[in-house]
Amino acid sequence: MHWLDYIILLIYLAGITLFGVSFRRRGAGLREYFLGGKQIPWWAIALSIVAAETSVLTIISTPGLGFAGNLTFLQLVLGYLSARVVVSAVLLPHYFRGELFTAYELMRRRFGRRLQQVTAAIFLVGRALAEGVRLFAVAIVAGVVLAGLPALGVKLHISVGAVIAGLTVLTLIYTLEGGLRAVIWTDFIQICIYMAGAALSLWLILRAVPGGWSSIAATAAAYGNKFRIFDFHFSWRAPYTFWSGVIGGTFLTASTHGTDQLMVQRLLSARSLRDSRKALFASWLVVFAQFAIFLVIGVMLFAYYRHHALPAAGRFGRYDRIYPEFIARHFPVGVAGLVMAAIIAATMSNLSAAINSLSSTTVMDFYRAYLARGRSEAHYMKVSRLATVFWAGVLGVIAYLSRFTNSVLVLGLSIVSIPFSGLLGIFLLGTLTQRASETGAIIGMVLGVGVAYGLYREQIPFTWFIVAGTATTFAAGYAASLIWPANPAKPAAEPAGESV
Repeated sequence: MHWLDYIILLIYLAGITLFGVSFRRRGAGLREYFLGGKQIPWWAIALSIVAAETSVLTIISTPGLGFAGNLTFLQLVLGYLSARVVVSAVLLPHYFRGELFTAYELMRRRFGRRLQQVTAAIFLVGRALAEGVRLFAVAIVAGVVLAGLPALGVKLHISVGAVIAGLTVLTLIYTLEGGLRAVIWTDFIQICIYMAGAALSLWLILRAVPGGWSSIAATAAAYGNKFRIFDFHFSWRAPYTFWSGVIGGTFLTASTHGTDQLMVQRLLSARSLRDSRKALFASWLVVFAQFAIFLVIGVMLFAYYRHHALPAAGRFGRYDRIYPEFIARHFPVGVAGLVMAAIIAATMSNLSAAINSLSSTTVMDFYRAYLARGRSEAHYMKVSRLATVFWAGVLGVIAYLSRFTNSVLVLGLSIVSIPFSGLLGIFLLGTLTQRASETGAIIGMVLGVGVAYGLYREQIPFTWFIVAGTATTFAAGYAASLIWPANPAKPAAEPAGESV
């Protein structure tokens, strides 16, 4: 990378931080801080969902999947669409009845306060682990960026921990000030820039491969049809067949988009149920196009490196570095710095969304609901900011401990799938049945998460163990509710308009 690239990178990071801070609203309350005042346009929410759903993991790991394999990962994305139908029809109507701040307040209305705490706690643990892995992914990109400094005569050693800490501090600055509104609009800027970078990558790689597209297609065909999308054979061990992809993708996305506060918080910021649904389905179109582009980039890079020396990273299996290596080495001066900055800033955007959602759950589902009821709005805002700082520190520690994994995308999806299989089972149990009780639901969730973890230990792909965990939670929870039914003298549900 050229000096100009590093200057652009630094200016961009400073600029995006100041942009986020500009959304600060003096005297803003919890509704503004956690839901953007419920005035965010649906198209901005749609792109923010895409940014949260794919993040830096998509940018660096998806080309690696295409490089090492083929396009069968897209079968998982087909499941993302059917999941959106489920979330839109089953869960979203419940979220827009009354004023909800978090997904887990719905569990209090349906079952009671104990299950609200349990589901909220599962979210806090599961999302913190998964987001920590996402945060570590940026260290891979930063390693590529910093590797170019010696060629410019700069002797500077910056550790992985320092990179993570620096980005965490920058993210905290605008998250503390701008809340969810800053999160969503910085998402919008990030995704526009790195998708433009992806389009430029397609053009540059096409020009760089001798023989152009015909050579790429011939190479892909010669090495096992790397443009293959569908694989209809059935296997419990293969993560990206049609059956495991569509079924597993449906359950995975229904859990993340329907029960994960990171996503639900965005959907709740829409002006209406209709806008929320529009944002949800529009986001799938962008997600599908995005995954397809990055997978094709991976295949094209495979063809490119049939004619050129493979970077050292590729020789020991860290395919997550393939795409950022190409950007750093072959993009035009200035453009490389801007795209690298957007990739790094995308992590900041995801991190800000995560700590904002973790903070909202901590405050709304625990502190305000049980520990300090009836305090002033100013008091809760102060606690919300303290919770934001706390969770930023937790994610930084988890990110540092994630540095030994081989594929951050697969690890991130696996971590999310274990706890969220239990959450999805509980939410479906509560919205699709009337007989389920709080005790039965908790028993079902414990068994469901246990089954998912057991399959994970047996190295069954996440596309299957989230299905097994959800099904076990639902079936066992319903059966246990027949043995321990709800107390008819003490209804679990609360008035639809009450949020606390």
